[in-house]
Amino acid sequence: MSIAEIFVARSRYWLTKEYPIKLRHCLNALPRGAVWARPNQDSNSVGNLLIHLTGNVTEWILGGVGGRSYKRYRAGEFAQRDGADASKLMDDLEGVLREADRVLAGLTEKDLERSVVIQERDTNVLGAIYHVVEHFAMHTGQIVFLTKLYAPGRIQFYEEAGGVARPTWHRGTALDEAPH
Repeated sequence: MSIAEIFVARSRYWLTKEYPIKLRHCLNALPRGAVWARPNQDSNSVGNLLIHLTGNVTEWILGGVGGRSYKRYRAGEFAQRDGADASKLMDDLEGVLREADRVLAGLTEKDLERSVVIQERDTNVLGAIYHVVEHFAMHTGQIVFLTKLYAPGRIQFYEEAGGVARPTWHRGTALDEAPH
């Protein structure tokens, strides 16, 4: 595989496998009322973060990379104080991730060099994908933290084994065969 193919394959893996599985574990652990709870007025809820991730992937991958027309109300993603339950929010996000995966699967090395403008930022397709993956990682970490805050002891993703952190969250899934 070329470096471009490896980059796209790893990006697809993180966005369609590892992050969503971890998010589902978090959502399954959270008490119902915690999805829209905010630790303070300056923080976002898990619900806000899921809606925000859906908007970000739609704008950057489906729109910016895939060319789909999309009008986003980003501020509204953070303004919401209640809404759908965790399962519905995650289903919506995973639907967008499946669409994004189809866009990513069709990219060539030449496509990664293509210039795009997203949120008035000049970048290229590779930069847009990199942004989405790192952005998704950051907000996944916030959701993990909020889950540990609202549901202490309910999630664990790794076990220590001889000084090595071994994943516990994907046993028996297709992730066991995922490219690394």
